[in-house]
Amino acid sequence: MRGRTMVRTFAIAALLLCAWVSMATAQVLSGTGSVNLNATLAQSLSISVTSGSTVNFTLTNGAAANGNVPVVVQTTWNLSTLLVGAVSLYGYFGTPSQALADGAGNYITSSLVEGRMLTGTALTYTAFTQTNPVGPAAGSLALYTELVTILNASKTRSDNLDLRINLTGQTLPAGTYTGVLTLQARAI
Repeated sequence: MRGRTMVRTFAIAALLLCAWVSMATAQVLSGTGSVNLNATLAQSLSISVTSGSTVNFTLTNGAAANGNVPVVVQTTWNLSTLLVGAVSLYGYFGTPSQALADGAGNYITSSLVEGRMLTGTALTYTAFTQTNPVGPAAGSLALYTELVTILNASKTRSDNLDLRINLTGQTLPAGTYTGVLTLQARAI
C-alpha cells in the first residue's frame, strides 16, 4: 500500500508540475499601440569640380590662349518634377572688371575670359559677359540648361568646361594674373 501511495504521490506531483509549467509558459498578449511614421527626403542639388580645379594659361599679347586642362564639373540632383522644371549651370566672376589681377593694379576683365561647354549651351567660346540669375550683371555665362522630367528627376551629369583668355587686340603688362571663376547650379 505504501508503494501505491508513493506512486500516487509522484503521479500527483508530476501532474501538478506539468500544470504549473503549462501555466508558466502560457502566452499573454497586451493590447496594441500605433506609431505614425513620417519621412521626408528633401530636394538636393550640388556641383563639384572633379578635375581641373586649377587652369593655367600661357598668355601672348594680341592672341587667344587656351587653358591647359578642361574643368570637369559634376552636377548631381534629386528633384521633384512637381516643383522644378529645369537645372542650369552658370559660371561667373565676382567683379567682372577685375576677373584676374596681377597685384600691381592690372586686370583681365571677364569680357576677355571665354568658356565653352560642348555638352551645354555655350558650344563655341563665349565671353563671361552675360547677365544671368546668378552672379553679377555682365559677368557670367550660362553653360547648360536641362529640363527635369520623371526620367531624370534624380541624375548625375559630368561636363567639360574649356576656358581661354582672348587678348586679341589687347596689350597687357607682363605679370602673373590670378582670379577665381565661380560655378553654380540653379534649379527652378
